[in-house]
Amino acid sequence: MTGQSYAGELLPEAAWNLLAAEPGARLVDVRTPGEWQIVGLPELGTLGKDVLRLSWILQPGQPPNPAFVGELARAATDRDAPLLFICKSGARSRAAAMAMTAAGYSRCYNVAEGFEGGRPGAGWKTKGLPWSQG
Repeated sequence: MTGQSYAGELLPEAAWNLLAAEPGARLVDVRTPGEWQIVGLPELGTLGKDVLRLSWILQPGQPPNPAFVGELARAATDRDAPLLFICKSGARSRAAAMAMTAAGYSRCYNVAEGFEGGRPGAGWKTKGLPWSQG
């Protein structure tokens, strides 16, 4: 651990490299269905993986999804495999990484900059990593 309540931050390129290097690593997109559909999704097909889609919040301005931890625990049963969380810019995904670390997962990472980034040149999509229109 890095002194934080989760394993740490990864820039999008480092997240891609970890997903490619570790067969059990999973990418969890915690945005809303509307964001997936309108903005697009990370694409992991060349790695032989799918993105897990599980919303951290169900509606903008609402508290976290109360079923999030349980639903993800059913989908990701290896508590030692890397879980990488991504959202628009990194805030929701950081909260999700913290929640799953608290639930006993040892390698939860936040994809810093998120899918869209919060500044020019930032984010999964802007960095030219694979993505598709949802």
